[in-house]
Amino acid sequence: MNDGTTRIYLGSTFDCGPCPLKERCCPNTPARKIPHSIYEHAREVARALAGTPAYERSRQGRKRIEMLFAHLKRILKMGRLRLRGPYGAQDEFLLAATAQNLRKLAKLVLPTEPQMTHEA
Repeated sequence: MNDGTTRIYLGSTFDCGPCPLKERCCPNTPARKIPHSIYEHAREVARALAGTPAYERSRQGRKRIEMLFAHLKRILKMGRLRLRGPYGAQDEFLLAATAQNLRKLAKLVLPTEPQMTHEA
C-alpha cells in the first residue's frame, strides 16, 4: 500500500534483460522495482549529522526535556489531562510546569542538610 510518501521506480525490461547482474538483482521479476521514500533526502542529512558534536549536544538536550515530560506524566499524574479544550489543556500544563519549576527552585534555594543552630 502506497500512502503517497513512497515513489516506486520500475526498471525497464530492456535495461534489466541484458544486464549481467540481473540474476542477483531481480531473478524472479522481469525488471527491478525499487520503493523510494520522498523523505530519503532528509534521512540522508540526519545520518550525516549523527555522531557530530552538535548532534550529541542536541541529543543531550532532548534527553533532559524528555525526562521533564516523563516526570510530569508519572510524578505529577499528567498522563491524562482533566480540563477540556485547548485552553483547558494549556492552563493545566502551565500549572504543572510551574509546579515543576517551583520544585527545582526549592532545591536550589534550600540547603540540602538542615543546619544546627546553637543557642547560648
